[in-house]
Amino acid sequence: MSLSERIRGHFQASIETKQRTLETSLPQIVAAIEHMVAVLRAGNKVLSCGNGGSAADAQHFAAELTCRFERERPGLAAISLTTDTSALTAIGNDYAFEQIFSKQVQALARPGDLLLAISTSGNSANVVQAIEAMHTAGGSVLALTGRDGGKIAKLLTPGDLELRSASHVTARIQETHLVFLHCLCDGVDEVMYPDN
Repeated sequence: MSLSERIRGHFQASIETKQRTLETSLPQIVAAIEHMVAVLRAGNKVLSCGNGGSAADAQHFAAELTCRFERERPGLAAISLTTDTSALTAIGNDYAFEQIFSKQVQALARPGDLLLAISTSGNSANVVQAIEAMHTAGGSVLALTGRDGGKIAKLLTPGDLELRSASHVTARIQETHLVFLHCLCDGVDEVMYPDN
């Protein structure tokens, strides 16, 4: 197979994954936007976390809310739990890597806050513990997953939401997660600041 054929295959697989995901997830995306708007309008915040590429997505999303997405508007309250190297290394060293997000959730979360929990497998131990900590804190969870949703899908309560990529391939799941995040950013802006 030539490089051109491999590249064409990646594009085609990405398109097909996004189409399948849209067919199964559109109502959940709308519900996630509406829930996030309610959280932010109530004066609460969004915390985000994930590992590797999902850590980058968590950071990207928090930046889009606190700065802006595609329209001018006031900053919205969001914190990525993946960016403070002092906290991450202290918690990882003094406790365990599995607690790097949950300890921050315990410190920062308040009732009514939302945790954006990103895991391509749905099984990331530190994201699982962050979800448990957010439930204890009285907040809700929006999980971005793939495959079968893993352990995370089983942890979610009726007040939580899941957006699941219709793929078992990590790259395709991550590509879909980015579309989910951009839909969330655009939807929040459209609902909260329609005239901007």
